Amino acid sequence: MTGTLVLRNARLVRFDGDGYGPQGEHADDGRPQLVDVAIDGPLISAVGHRLEARGNEEIDLEGRWLMPGLWDNHVHMTQWALDRKRVDVSGARSAAEAAATMAERARLEPPPPGVVLVGRGLRDALFPDVPTSALLDAALEREGVAQDVAVVVISGDLHSAWANSRALTILGAAGHPTGLLKETEWMGRMGAIDVVPTEVLDQWVDEAAHEAASRGVVGIVDFEIADNVAAWRRRIENGSRWLRVEAGLWREHLDWAVAHEYASADVIPGTEGLLRLGSLKIISDGSLNSRTAFCTDPYPGQEGPGGHGVLNIPTEELTELLRYAHSKGIRAAVHAIGDRANSLALDAFEASGARGSIEHAQLLHDDDVERMARLGLVASVQPVHLLDDRDVADHHWAGRTGRAFAFAALARAGVRMAFGSDAPVAPLDPWAAISAAVHRTQSGQEAWHPEQKVELETALASSVRSRVAAGEPADLVVLGDELSRTGTAVELHGLTVALCVAHGRVASGALR
Repeated sequence: MTGTLVLRNARLVRFDGDGYGPQGEHADDGRPQLVDVAIDGPLISAVGHRLEARGNEEIDLEGRWLMPGLWDNHVHMTQWALDRKRVDVSGARSAAEAAATMAERARLEPPPPGVVLVGRGLRDALFPDVPTSALLDAALEREGVAQDVAVVVISGDLHSAWANSRALTILGAAGHPTGLLKETEWMGRMGAIDVVPTEVLDQWVDEAAHEAASRGVVGIVDFEIADNVAAWRRRIENGSRWLRVEAGLWREHLDWAVAHEYASADVIPGTEGLLRLGSLKIISDGSLNSRTAFCTDPYPGQEGPGGHGVLNIPTEELTELLRYAHSKGIRAAVHAIGDRANSLALDAFEASGARGSIEHAQLLHDDDVERMARLGLVASVQPVHLLDDRDVADHHWAGRTGRAFAFAALARAGVRMAFGSDAPVAPLDPWAAISAAVHRTQSGQEAWHPEQKVELETALASSVRSRVAAGEPADLVVLGDELSRTGTAVELHGLTVALCVAHGRVASGALR
């Protein structure tokens, strides 16, 4: 037997009950039983003790843990690549502080003519003041920045953006009463600030993909608001082959997929099997930090019209859209954060017979958890959001947070979860997500609603799509640190990856 690559002396993270866990077999002397894994092309050809297989390349893992490669099931890859180049204001405690940070950067590193200076990570839900274009204009003036410099600060959840007067003009929103654009008035303008040449942007995406591989990521679901099939086909043809990609489909590209008779999970020709068509993405409501997630109860102090959040698509329209996509073999991925939005999304899935996922599912009624299980829908969740949003949720969802980020309840009901980051809302780091789901805390904080913790096995199972077995995809991760159920949040978050193999190729790692 000859393999392209043989990994020797691995300690397997084996399937155990509800998920993957550190359950390696042991020899009679109590030491871990080690196995070899032979890889031929994109598939595992054999797994066993002391395989006779010989490979073009062999790597001795010396007893390190080996497990299936990790997936990030919800990213915005172009935004993540751009975000890595932007000004971070996530630590600001007020709009004035965020404005001062942007103004200082504009003075020290003024953007080229015609280029917008972009900030990221705005979280204004608990600010003592209000972000306005006048506030940004004044901060820039105090720093002596030219009046033609355009500044946009994007919220951490991507659902709103704060612009100065010059930027509002560029965005086609001159005279906006506040300068804080939310939901549809922002989403349609987001592309106006992305003026990076395509070849430069593709290089930045490639760098971000390689970094993801260094964290053990072998695949992503990309929900960038773009023609994701065309973008990733171009990138793969140009040599970006670090990751498998499921290309999220937006409504404006649905007719193209139908005309070409592509269904979800179909391989896109000419991409070496790395690119598949994903699900139709539909945004049904807003977000918590922007106070636009559509909820049963109103937000504090917002009892009037719009106080319950924003419903972006009527349920009847959503139902018909899901029914049409389902008839064409295309799954749906419905963004729903507020409890009312989740209920209505489930109504639409149930009425249409469609299959797919609820993206985020942050606040759920108890009976909707059971309904999600009955309908066979996936809960595509982003555990790190519970760490970022716990204080905001305690304020705006007071009395309801026991059913927010309800991962344990979902697991008990039998709902399959798929973990992701929603990068750039949170960093593209699967270990951060796994740690957040298992511990529900960061260093030094008490666990937030610890009754909704999940076991490590469940978190790992929610982060992988394959097994370490013959015939399975050759998507593998070798851990550089010990994997333990008793590890702390910091230890699990900081777990290192020694080697990542994606689609049968070594994508990252120093073990050679």
